[in-house]
Amino acid sequence: MTDHPSLPDPDATTNSDATVVNDDESGACSLCSLPTADNPVTAPDVDGTFCCQGCLEVSRTVDAVDDVDADEVQGRLDESDATDLDDLEGEDAYLAVEGMHCSTCEAFLETTAESEAGVLGAQASYATETVRLVYDSDRLAEDDLPEVVSGYGYTARDRATDESESSGDQALVKFLIGGGLFGMMVMVWYAVFLYPTYFGYEPVADFGSYDGYYVSVNIWLMTSFVLFYTGYPILRGAYVSLRAGMPNMDLLVTTAAVGAYAYSTLAMVLGRTDLYFDVSVAVVLVVTAGTYYEERIKRRATNLLSDLTEQQVDEARLEDGETVSLEMVEPGDRLLVRPGERIPLDGELLEGEAAVDESLVTGESLPVEKEPGDPVRGGTVVTDTPVVIEVGEDAESTLDRLVSLLWSIQSSRPGVQRLADKLATIFVPLVLVLATAATVILLATGSPLSTALLVGLTVVIVSCPCALGLATPLAIASGVQAAAKRGIVVAAETLFEEAPDVDVVVLDKTGTLTTGTMTVTAIHAGGDENALLRRAGAVERLSEHPIAAAVADAAVERNDENADLETSVETFERDSRGVSGVVDGDRVVVGHPDYLRESGLTIPDALEPRIDDARAAGDVPVVVGWDGRARGVIVVGDSPREEWKSAVDALAEDREVVVLTGDEGAAADRFRAVDGVSEVFAGVPPEAKAETVRRLRARGTVAMVGDGSNDAPALAAADVGIAMGSGTKLATDAADAVIVGDDLESVTETFEIAGGTNSRIRQNLGWAFFYNAVAIPLAITGLLNPLFAALAMATSSLLVVINSARSIR
Repeated sequence: MTDHPSLPDPDATTNSDATVVNDDESGACSLCSLPTADNPVTAPDVDGTFCCQGCLEVSRTVDAVDDVDADEVQGRLDESDATDLDDLEGEDAYLAVEGMHCSTCEAFLETTAESEAGVLGAQASYATETVRLVYDSDRLAEDDLPEVVSGYGYTARDRATDESESSGDQALVKFLIGGGLFGMMVMVWYAVFLYPTYFGYEPVADFGSYDGYYVSVNIWLMTSFVLFYTGYPILRGAYVSLRAGMPNMDLLVTTAAVGAYAYSTLAMVLGRTDLYFDVSVAVVLVVTAGTYYEERIKRRATNLLSDLTEQQVDEARLEDGETVSLEMVEPGDRLLVRPGERIPLDGELLEGEAAVDESLVTGESLPVEKEPGDPVRGGTVVTDTPVVIEVGEDAESTLDRLVSLLWSIQSSRPGVQRLADKLATIFVPLVLVLATAATVILLATGSPLSTALLVGLTVVIVSCPCALGLATPLAIASGVQAAAKRGIVVAAETLFEEAPDVDVVVLDKTGTLTTGTMTVTAIHAGGDENALLRRAGAVERLSEHPIAAAVADAAVERNDENADLETSVETFERDSRGVSGVVDGDRVVVGHPDYLRESGLTIPDALEPRIDDARAAGDVPVVVGWDGRARGVIVVGDSPREEWKSAVDALAEDREVVVLTGDEGAAADRFRAVDGVSEVFAGVPPEAKAETVRRLRARGTVAMVGDGSNDAPALAAADVGIAMGSGTKLATDAADAVIVGDDLESVTETFEIAGGTNSRIRQNLGWAFFYNAVAIPLAITGLLNPLFAALAMATSSLLVVINSARSIR
């Protein structure tokens, strides 16, 4: 049984235009695709049928914007998907893949996976490091799927396995031992033996008649280790780009490093001393150092999320008390759920009455009273009394459906290429063509082979693949670090590309604009407020209802050590609408106004407006009385954050602000009158939030800010997803950025840092291309040799590093 019935009436807010249709017109909701009731909600001015009033209102408002057809919008969003995996009949699997860093990786992994017998389709997203596979379970076991994707430097694993720390340690060892040690040894050999000869001096040391051979072979061996071990990810990236038919920066870096290595190896065999192994080492180390720095900064920032926990349920308790895994639960089974536990699967309440906290899957802040015969959702929490539920015919959980929807959105969302990779599809072939053309022309005009090859090699080296390759990752690493210092974790690099262009910011209400927890917001008493709260708290502490807990907590905080809440309460009674007990010799009644009236207490006229005002504000009025009459009203609700108005005002300066919530009535209406808020969509079910965000994208780039698992699909569907740090792991997994400090004003800072980082990326790229515009013609005309080209390349890279290291703000 429940204690407090004074929750907002879900039918209190309706639309006069809304009607219902005949039974034969029912089916799936036109917005969220959930099944509609026998009499679905509809309206004469909106096409389609809907499962609830919230879905209808979203369709009415969003579909009318700028005369944009919703089907056209959806088609535009889906046109990049090569294969619609939802149309394939098979099992779904979602793998985390290490090693993806551009769109060529996506194409390569999809092609590789689909060539495997038993894999029906694949979609990869480097932005989320996720690969979605649809496979035939009769031909492939789920445990074998990581092997299908792994290889060529990619490592796939189940998403639930966290190996980020070990992979970071491996990268550290690979860089320090492979690159640092052997690279330093190569440069020592050059400084002692080769560089002096280039300037007409004798080598610092002399090994006799075998010194040239000995020196060259040692340099060759150590360079080979640096190139093929430390530089393996770069070589792998170049190979992937060729297989995918999409040239990227790795291909240009590889061409420079391998070209210098091949030329020097041939020159060594022919007994020449003009060796450019140092160029290969420099190229590999500069790019590897930049990549390592970027990953180290991101790992450091990601560690801030270690306190966030998973909310899914993997076990269920049968009615006889036996605990079994969810896989063993069948439709029709009877499950016992105790107070504080999550309902494992969707179903129907058979025995007991309870207040169910549905905030995780619906976003509604107030518990919902459930009685026998009412449907219940998997993933929601029974708050006060044990209940028995019957598992539904599908034996599935609403929370699990949200998880599936989230991963579907993430894996099918097209990966946004880095700007440098976009330019690489033109720049890389252009450089290679120029280098080849210069070599051919020199050979055709009678120049020696060695001269022609050196000019071609110089063109590739001086094209500054390092500066261009570092321009984006170093600026991003700087942005990630700047965000981390302000309590913002950047979870996806696409944040820096999309956030500066955001036109619409969608704010979830519960847990984002509000605290997401039930608290006492006001006390109205004719006498001593502390005494009223102390007596109410003494009775309420015996109840497990969330509203009762809020009153009891407030009583402890308000009275402190001046009052003893451990007072023995005699003849405690619980009703579906309130509680009562004898405190200090008086029978204290706490709960709904009707409960007090039926208990024989009168409510003074002075308290009636207080009750009405609380309900109008979307809060819960808890009436407290003894000795024949009500003594006061304690107002309980999900209070707005202190900084919410200033945060909304800051966001509204340059963007449209929309509030999205599963709540209805006064709880949502309080935000409609705020100047900075353009629209409020109320009563929107969790499955419809993602579709609402998709349709809002017709207005421009959309950012979604939320905290709960019910927000996760919407966070993933938005161009930019920002999760509050108090939210669930599912929400943070879906987000591009996480506000660890749980400060709503940090959302504005997120946009500022993203804009500054985007500007820094463009500055770096601008410098890299300006340098190439000057240096490449000099190389083609033979005015540079590979050594000076390498020095110029290093100088250009250093400027990029210095610019990236500057403060973002």
